[in-house]
Amino acid sequence: MTTHLRERAASKRRPRAVFDRGVVLATVEVAVPPERVFRALTTNEVERWWGSADTYRMTDWTANLRVGGGWSVVVRGVDGSMNPTTGRFLEIDPPRRVMHTRKHEWEHPTLGGQETMVTYTLEPIPTGTRVIVRHEGFVGKRAAANEYVEGWERVLGWLEAYMRSEGSSVR
Repeated sequence: MTTHLRERAASKRRPRAVFDRGVVLATVEVAVPPERVFRALTTNEVERWWGSADTYRMTDWTANLRVGGGWSVVVRGVDGSMNPTTGRFLEIDPPRRVMHTRKHEWEHPTLGGQETMVTYTLEPIPTGTRVIVRHEGFVGKRAAANEYVEGWERVLGWLEAYMRSEGSSVR
């Protein structure tokens, strides 16, 4: 593969996010089937890939994966802070879609304690899965939306790297 084609293929995998009308939209393509991505997003496997040593880590993931079921995770900052985040599942359609509420149980600097809604749509594509994140609830919260645009690009980058790694092969 030529350098140009490799760069082009890599840019297609690079996560992208935008903000429009109160909604953050983000996407990335990963080279595994939707079932594999679904599992990585909805189980305690998030503790293995969501975060980094220089930002934060997800810990203590729990979920009752059913409509109306709750989920929670603790966002552990590099400074040792423990910031719980919770929500309820609104829609579950394995392996295509998951929708849930999200609320920081602490005073987030730009979002406060406002509840938002996250929808993951997993579309099969010839090379694996297109992951689309729709994060709603940012009307009048431009600073928070800008933060989440950067955040979703970072998170989807972690997901793509994890899915690409040898340790996450489909079993």
